[in-house]
Amino acid sequence: MPPKQPLRRQSVSVGRGTRKRDEDSGTEVAEGADEWAQSKATVRPPDQLELTDAELKEEFTRILTANNPHAPQNIVRYSFKEGTYKLIGFVDQLAVHFSQVGNLIPKDSDEGRRQRYRNNLVTGSEESAKLVISEAEVVEEEDEPKEAEAGSQTDVPAAEAAEKVAEELMTPKQPKERKLTNKFNFSERASQTFNNPLRDRECQMEPPPRTNFSATANQWEIYDAYVEELEKQEKTKEKEKAKTPVAKKMGKMAMRKMTSMESQSDDITKVTQAAKIVERMVNQNTYDDVAQDFKYYEDAADEYRDQEGTLLPLWKFQNDKAKRLAVTALCWNPKYNDLFAVGHGSYDFMKQSRGMLLLYSMKNPSFPEYIFSSESGIMCLDMHMDHPYLVVVGHYDGNVAIYNLKKPHSQPSFRSSAKSGKHTDPVWQVKWQKDDMDNNLNFFSVSSDGRIVSWTLVKSELVHTDVIKLKVEGSTTESLEGLQLYTVGCGTAFDFHKEIDYMFLVGTEEGKIYKCSKSYSSQFLDTYDAHNMAVDAVSWNPYHTKVFMSCSSDWTVKIWDHTIKTPMFIYDLNSAVGDVAWAPYSSTVFAAVTTNGKTHVFDLSINKYEAICNQPVVAKKKNKITHVQFNPIHPIIIVGDDRGHVTCLKLSPNLRKMPKLLRTTVGNNGCEVTAFGGSSRQQPRPSKGVSYLEHPSPPLAPGLESLPHSR
Repeated sequence: MPPKQPLRRQSVSVGRGTRKRDEDSGTEVAEGADEWAQSKATVRPPDQLELTDAELKEEFTRILTANNPHAPQNIVRYSFKEGTYKLIGFVDQLAVHFSQVGNLIPKDSDEGRRQRYRNNLVTGSEESAKLVISEAEVVEEEDEPKEAEAGSQTDVPAAEAAEKVAEELMTPKQPKERKLTNKFNFSERASQTFNNPLRDRECQMEPPPRTNFSATANQWEIYDAYVEELEKQEKTKEKEKAKTPVAKKMGKMAMRKMTSMESQSDDITKVTQAAKIVERMVNQNTYDDVAQDFKYYEDAADEYRDQEGTLLPLWKFQNDKAKRLAVTALCWNPKYNDLFAVGHGSYDFMKQSRGMLLLYSMKNPSFPEYIFSSESGIMCLDMHMDHPYLVVVGHYDGNVAIYNLKKPHSQPSFRSSAKSGKHTDPVWQVKWQKDDMDNNLNFFSVSSDGRIVSWTLVKSELVHTDVIKLKVEGSTTESLEGLQLYTVGCGTAFDFHKEIDYMFLVGTEEGKIYKCSKSYSSQFLDTYDAHNMAVDAVSWNPYHTKVFMSCSSDWTVKIWDHTIKTPMFIYDLNSAVGDVAWAPYSSTVFAAVTTNGKTHVFDLSINKYEAICNQPVVAKKKNKITHVQFNPIHPIIIVGDDRGHVTCLKLSPNLRKMPKLLRTTVGNNGCEVTAFGGSSRQQPRPSKGVSYLEHPSPPLAPGLESLPHSR
């Protein structure tokens, strides 16, 4: 076999350049920069866009998601739980591209070894033969140049090489272990995102009670039932023939009532408590933003208002049955701070009709908790301190009544009558008092007939006692027969002292205020020329025992010291004042409402001359606000108008500042120095005792103590 010549390249010099001639192809390749230029030449397609550098640098991001674009999105399945077809929200995004049914055999098992050995024999024999032949050719190529260079050192005949190849083919080789690869086992982690399935929330409940009823009906039973029905119809016809026309009408009315009662028997009386809870839950979800404001909202603008404040409207309470009735009374429940009572009637003498007593809760603003109706308008009410389920009301026709919230019927539990000494004019105010010596319930009432009556509940009956009869001073005259005639004073409002049980104040239509005592029925303790028109309300200060407040239709609110006949403060509000109320958290804060629809809040410790809040409350100017009341715990007030609406308002932080503590220290001269809000005054030391005192409730603001008792 002739030896192969090694491949060689010849260089042919042409001029200055040097070219290489490839012997195989016969082409000439120029050396230098031309070779690199040819390899880097770019070819652009004719339809390529011409883009700027900014457009070339712009990136277009493509996001690979695991969602199957061909998966259906509107699968509907039947829900046995709800009994309807429902849309399935979760769609399986898995797409199967290849599946094959087969058997897996462990490679370490006997069957696996046999199959692997069998496959290696088939593939290994062919590969080994090819490998041996290629190695023999390589050996020959390597031996030929060695013989040429070294001469004839060793002569290896071709027969020996053939013998070696035959020996290698005859000797069996151990097959190599091959790893079985799965061509379809490739996966990219970024694209195999698993979508978590949605979980179904279910609740377990007790199954409703069930009873199995079975009966058989035959022709005889059906016939007997028809016969009984015919006999009943004949009996009813005979009874109707025997009745008179009037009796027939009464019978028809009774039948209608019976049918109406039967139709109403399928109401929700059995699930009243559950329905009330669900109703409150729905209302709290509906008025969630108002509840959040009531609990957490504070007006941050008060810091920049220079001690002034605002009122935030919260809920509005109204009922269709009391739509055209004015709010004549408001009272918070002493035990449940979210419950208040509203009395509805009319202040117009020419438009007197029915009355209503409604009790609302802030937990359910849409509908009252209790509804009581009356034939005459309710003009005043009060709730008992120890028995918060007892509500006493005064009517326009002069009657007083006691409602018991524990009893479901709408009629009052106790009611006065003409025999039991009812008033002859409208009852303008009622107040519960402490029980008498025999632990009988006791309350007072005042009316335009000039009588102040004490009512006592004795053996389920109301017993009255006239405490005092109001007389206009200077109006007593003698008749021809020697009898003394006097003009009766019309009482409009009264209030009892917080500490002195026997003392109380009475306001009249003539504008006078009388200080009276339960022990004296013939004369007054004192008389104040308070107002020029009827006194609408009088109220003692809850902290200071000497101070009381009055308001009138003459546009004024006056603050008094009952030991002095002239008022300490007079405020003109430019409209008739319907009601006033002291705040339960401070001795210097009070609120007043006027007929022009505004609410005024005063704080004497901040400003003694004008209100720190004047805000319209009702939507229309024609609406008149009639009453106002502070909540005993929460920083809110409720106001009622003549359209039957009650609005709840939240006081801003400037309107509910707590007063400073009153501190008393001993001076150098043996006198006690009382300091309050920076002002001080010396008082003679009454007795030996502790040199430093703190009063949790301030008796009086600095404005009430330091200012002279004059206008």
